[in-house]
Amino acid sequence: MKGNTSITLLLTIVLVSSSLAGCFGDALDEVLPERYGTPGGLTLACLQSDTYQSMVIEIDHEADYAPQSSSLDMIVERLESVCDKPGGISIELDEVEFNHEGTWSADDVREKSRLTKDASATTDSTLRWQIIFPSGTYEDDSVLGVAVDASSVAMFGDSIENAGAPFGIRISAEDVENSVMVHEIGHLLGLVNLVYESEFEHEDENNEGHSNNDESVMYWAIESTDLANFISGSLPNEFDEYDLADLAGMADGSIKVTDQLWR
Repeated sequence: MKGNTSITLLLTIVLVSSSLAGCFGDALDEVLPERYGTPGGLTLACLQSDTYQSMVIEIDHEADYAPQSSSLDMIVERLESVCDKPGGISIELDEVEFNHEGTWSADDVREKSRLTKDASATTDSTLRWQIIFPSGTYEDDSVLGVAVDASSVAMFGDSIENAGAPFGIRISAEDVENSVMVHEIGHLLGLVNLVYESEFEHEDENNEGHSNNDESVMYWAIESTDLANFISGSLPNEFDEYDLADLAGMADGSIKVTDQLWR
């Protein structure tokens, strides 16, 4: 990395946590009895259209924690670019009360998401994923977002809002939210190597399930290695060529996909 080492290290700790262990809610190898699966467990259900013709992203948020409209537009755009959904991909936005006190654990996210979910992930011909925006922070308060099963993600707005503040440096919270949300959706799509093995060497060897390419939204640190660009808010929010090649290979069957809930 460029720039002051100590500043860079602190920024990395604050902004990249959604790409570390907390990103998966310590559930990477867990298949729950209720068949909620793990991140990537509904990858083919999204990429292909033979079973699920349409898709709904259910957004459940507490008062004053609604996501940015740019984040919602972005995840629909990113999903539409890789998923075959002739019936379309839509957003359902609901204000809810999670009635939760204290910090959040992965199990808390699972419990509250399932209590507020309008319908199961695989209802008729519609695939449903859910993103919750609760008040408060994760138990590791550096974590910005976490994927806890095959269809559920939590985004921690308080941590996102404060993510760009160390040393008086301010990065747009909207930019951070954009990147982290696409990053977590990328994990539900199985990236990187969660339910498949890529022919490309783009998984970071020290951060399972994440890219080693700093131009990918799946980059382990979700930050630019150029500190000047990083400070200006130039965070990656798109899948890179390797991510897209992996998704295309899974979609057309040339890459073997494992641990799918619906097959």
